[in-house]
Amino acid sequence: MKKFEKFAANILNPNWKKIIKRNYPLYSRGNDLRSDFERDYTRIINSTAYRRLKHKTQVFFSPENDHICTRIEHVTHVESISYTIANYLGLNTELTKAISVAHDIGHSPFGHEGERILSEISKRDLHSPFWHEKNGLEFVDYIELLENQDRFKENLNLTYAVRDGIISHCGEIDENGLKPRLEYIDLSQYSYPNEYNPYTWEACCVKVADKISYIGRDIEDAITLGILDEHLVDLDNLLKSFDDKKINNTVLINYLLSDLCENSSPEKGLCFSDEAFELMNNVKRFNYLNIYFCERIKPSVKYFRLVLNEIYDTLKNCFDGKNTMTSIKNLSKTSKLLSDSFLGFYKQYYDCGDRDLLKLKNHIFFNVDSEVDFSRCILYYISGMTDNFAIDVYNDIIGF
Repeated sequence: MKKFEKFAANILNPNWKKIIKRNYPLYSRGNDLRSDFERDYTRIINSTAYRRLKHKTQVFFSPENDHICTRIEHVTHVESISYTIANYLGLNTELTKAISVAHDIGHSPFGHEGERILSEISKRDLHSPFWHEKNGLEFVDYIELLENQDRFKENLNLTYAVRDGIISHCGEIDENGLKPRLEYIDLSQYSYPNEYNPYTWEACCVKVADKISYIGRDIEDAITLGILDEHLVDLDNLLKSFDDKKINNTVLINYLLSDLCENSSPEKGLCFSDEAFELMNNVKRFNYLNIYFCERIKPSVKYFRLVLNEIYDTLKNCFDGKNTMTSIKNLSKTSKLLSDSFLGFYKQYYDCGDRDLLKLKNHIFFNVDSEVDFSRCILYYISGMTDNFAIDVYNDIIGF
């Protein structure tokens, strides 16, 4: 127990100043009782992007079913699992909590299918892919705004360790023995998911917890929706490979957690036994074969593609150089919801001339005359939508 205590992200860590570095100092009221990571945690959970996670698809688009996992439930599961790992190993649980609640803040509506659709658009128009880890970092750095004590809106301005945990969290890992990288890098250097290991052991905990949290929970949802009816025997045989009795998601999580904590060390990294690692990867393969690529999901993907492309194309057609804002306003004659909501979003991120009146002190992120910037803005706008709002906007576009 507490095998990693001397490597924890705290004031005794030789990298402490780098770990807690922000782009600029946070305002202080002089009586704040919270640590740097506690402040990050509360800034995240008070952001609108975090609140919207409760209406975003995790795997299954099922907005009317209260028992199907949403993105915010997944985030909560990751927070719980990473806390258990970090607490047992002697790491900083305040940091794992902050990274966990923020790690999926960049996810688009409609889950990974929505992410793939936006990436297709981004590669076509911006010549670079869209991926939620990078989008999450850019959201907390540039898009999400909070009021300061003077009621001016500012960027979240999180610590380096939390920002690093967001862009480094990719849960699609197949390696065993995860260790943090030694280099303190500019996080904008990331060009694809999982390019670098996280900078802290705490972020490594979140990365592993991400995978532990979803493989069993996705099976639960698939069973609830009847997707695995023909494969339950195969699933039982797979899971019995480590236990003769009937098991469920909590038993699977406990087994993987216990195994990870027992086998991990600073020398070997965060690692599972060969048996547990094989089981986890076998379950993941089962999920891809029988859940993520199953026939039941394909019709919804066609609908997601229609919805997201129509929203993007409708807004993109409004670009007209210096007349773009007028073009967007004119859109309200046929699509008032889209026009009003996009204008409210867009005007916060360029030099509109009345930023003091609008009480904005955030980073100016877009050039209003740039078609590339306009396309980027549309993608940020769409990626922040909930499933239901994206559908409402689409219906607004096609309605009469």
